[in-house]
Amino acid sequence: MPSPSQPLRKLGFLTIGLFDPADPGKGHESTLRIIELGEQLGFDGAWVRHRHLQYGISSPVAVLAAATQRTHRIELGTAVIPLGWENPLRLAEDLATVDLLSGGRLNPGVSVGRPGHWDQVAPALYPDTAETEEFGYERVSRLLRFVKGEPATDFSGVEGIEVYSDRVQPVAPGLADRVWYGGGSLRSARWAGGQGLNLLTSNVVRAEESEDFATIQRSQIDAFRSHHPEGARARVSQGLVVVPTDSATPQQRAKYQEYARKRLPRTATPQGPARMMFAPDLVGTSAEIAERLYAHAGFQAVDEVVFALPFSFDHDDYVQILTDIATHLGPLLGWR
Repeated sequence: MPSPSQPLRKLGFLTIGLFDPADPGKGHESTLRIIELGEQLGFDGAWVRHRHLQYGISSPVAVLAAATQRTHRIELGTAVIPLGWENPLRLAEDLATVDLLSGGRLNPGVSVGRPGHWDQVAPALYPDTAETEEFGYERVSRLLRFVKGEPATDFSGVEGIEVYSDRVQPVAPGLADRVWYGGGSLRSARWAGGQGLNLLTSNVVRAEESEDFATIQRSQIDAFRSHHPEGARARVSQGLVVVPTDSATPQQRAKYQEYARKRLPRTATPQGPARMMFAPDLVGTSAEIAERLYAHAGFQAVDEVVFALPFSFDHDDYVQILTDIATHLGPLLGWR
């Protein structure tokens, strides 16, 4: 087993929170139970995916508000909130509220870009302003200004019996330092670094200088840190789909291997006009996965990870996977 250059400092996981449309409450409850289990197993962070007009969690901030009342220590993150669907001022209010409820444990991850299936959703999402909405980095900058407590209006004071603030309320101290940007390109990595944000990398990147996933991811991490005020100390979290099989049943192992096999062809070459590269899913014993991670150029540059749970598995599968990550894989990566 190769030795890591430094022990893994933070171990997190990411769940999509799928549900049956005929019984959505069950899926949300399963997600909350998984987050509770993560805290019991000692994970440092639990992150929730964001899905609009799908059978997955559309409001992770609301789900994490519930999680704040069922956990005490684990960090709670969003990976990621697509800001094209959000009003930055309103989102700043929600994020600050949940952060206060959590005792300062919220880690909001955001991204930019025009909402998917834009022509179909624009009439419902922005019926009067679709042509003038700005979906670039400025949307993140607005959110950061509001979260930091910079003025949102030139009006404040007392009007009758109402008291008004010129800043978004409540104010959550330290929240701005825990905002992450989910980027998959060199341009985004450089921009996020220049803004002093934290960087979330995932199992999807844009093929720009290479067609090798690990090489691309490492290049983006290096670009981010080269533009960040804290340089090499800037926080980066790597996200890959990781499925250890140490305690899995034979049926579970077969399911996991088939899942990875079906998804493997998309990892061979860049996909679509945007030339997106997907990382292979890591399925095997913890020792096998650890060896592959130590050889991964992206993993070699981080001391934090957010391992993604696969889509559409059963609750018991997630329990087994998380338990193996915490009790087998994590220690092999130097995590305690």
